[in-house]
Amino acid sequence: MSTSFAKTLAKASLFTLALGGALTTQAAPQEVTYLLPAPPNSPAFAPWIIAQHKGYYAEQDLKVTFIAAKGGVDVAKQLGAGNALVGGAIGDTPIIVRANGVPVKAVAVLGASGLTMIATASDANIGSIRDLKGKTLTVMSYSDTTYYALLASLRKAGLGKTDLDVQAAGPAGVWQLFSAGKSQAMAGVPDWVVNAEESGLDIQLLPQNEVFESMAQAILASEAAIEKQPQVVAGVVKATLQGMRDIIADPRQAAVTFAEAVPSYQGKEATLEKIFRLYVEHVYAGQQPLGRIDPQRLESVRQFYVSEGIVTRETPLDELYTNQFVDHDAVAAKQ
Repeated sequence: MSTSFAKTLAKASLFTLALGGALTTQAAPQEVTYLLPAPPNSPAFAPWIIAQHKGYYAEQDLKVTFIAAKGGVDVAKQLGAGNALVGGAIGDTPIIVRANGVPVKAVAVLGASGLTMIATASDANIGSIRDLKGKTLTVMSYSDTTYYALLASLRKAGLGKTDLDVQAAGPAGVWQLFSAGKSQAMAGVPDWVVNAEESGLDIQLLPQNEVFESMAQAILASEAAIEKQPQVVAGVVKATLQGMRDIIADPRQAAVTFAEAVPSYQGKEATLEKIFRLYVEHVYAGQQPLGRIDPQRLESVRQFYVSEGIVTRETPLDELYTNQFVDHDAVAAKQ
């Protein structure tokens, strides 16, 4: 072998080693399935959709695929069975499923307040929860979290569910019947409040301090994911909270971003902005740092679920949540 050829081969070998090292450091992002409780085209899921659209998950070396499950409880069951690492539900969900042995925890909650709002027709003269007595009110279903929050709100005001006519009308009927004047009030999420308002109904919201302190949307993870793949859980939490932060910082721009990501909402940016402003004012506000789960709030919700017989076993509080991915998250701490 000639000396010049040997030198050329040596250089080529060194280049191959260097290239191999570079390829190693630029490994493909980890693929993650994120289970949502419903199809991922709803404004309620804007923090996740915006985080995906703006590349926040990619910045965490994650390639996230959203798959719709059949509600929050189903999400939790799938996580517990090992079919996915992370998913979304209401923060109340671990209370329900842990009582049945499903090993999941909430690892972040998107807002300091609950999702449930109680809207009334302005001409119905309903200024408080107590004024609902004898009235008709619509909810999505009798097994939805907004219904449980309504029951707790009634009890807080000294009323029971038989003191008014509560009708389960489905996710569209809940606001459509209200808009048509077939009910005087509605318990629902911000999306439905704006739907009712844009139908032409003059509405008002009952004071938030009268509504039971249920939980906002949460990120859930299996105990196995928390223990064995904490970097994945941390990355999902960090990226999603950044999407939430964008909404808080500029609801109008967030509406534009969401419409870019979900083309069916193009031309509806003004409606999206109204929805996002309701989330910012009534759900997201007052949380320090973003994503943190309040143990006292979770405890009051747990006590209600047990007292109402919704769950039969009182799960220890520390089995329901962890703030380890939020309290020490540099992005969340900026808020």
